[in-house]
Amino acid sequence: MNDTIYSKILTKIKKAKRGALFFSDNFSSFGSAETVRRTLNRLVETGELDRVAPGIFVRPEIDKIIGKITPKIEDIADAIARRDKARIVPTGDYALNRLGLSTQVPMNIVYLTDGSARKIKVGNYIISFIRTSPKNVAAIGKISRLAIQALKSIGKENVRPTEIEQIQNVLMKEKISYLEHDLRIAPAWIKETIRYSLEKLKKNEVQK
Repeated sequence: MNDTIYSKILTKIKKAKRGALFFSDNFSSFGSAETVRRTLNRLVETGELDRVAPGIFVRPEIDKIIGKITPKIEDIADAIARRDKARIVPTGDYALNRLGLSTQVPMNIVYLTDGSARKIKVGNYIISFIRTSPKNVAAIGKISRLAIQALKSIGKENVRPTEIEQIQNVLMKEKISYLEHDLRIAPAWIKETIRYSLEKLKKNEVQK
């Protein structure tokens, strides 16, 4: 193994904070794909890296009590989106979980994306990226985009008043400018839920 390449890759890893994610492609300028692959395998063996999924690695974050901290699913998904220069949005049961409407984390976590469709196994979970039209990933608020997808997952005919109220309360944590943007692109039947929170936020701002 080329010790110079090993040293360069190790230096780059150590400059990153604990918990930082890496892709094999991040090191392509240091050598051939095979050399990089063997170097990363060696770094996994020495504990400098942990393999999250094929081609995805993390500089392990260590807690004094619980030991190694596993990267969050959303952090992995966001890292993939940044690499691919794609937009993503959680959907289905995972969106419900992220909003606090469900306590269960699904084993198959689904994201809509305007990038490439793919499936990635992370531990016991499968992260699925399903390609969709740009309008379905156009929401910019981290909370409001979850709300839109959660309501879509529940369905207009099935959503309960208590769920709408819970979503409206969570939307109060979103930025006004994001709500204004996402209100314009939300399905007609979801607009009223977003509008309620937006108007309440604006009223609170005036009263300050």
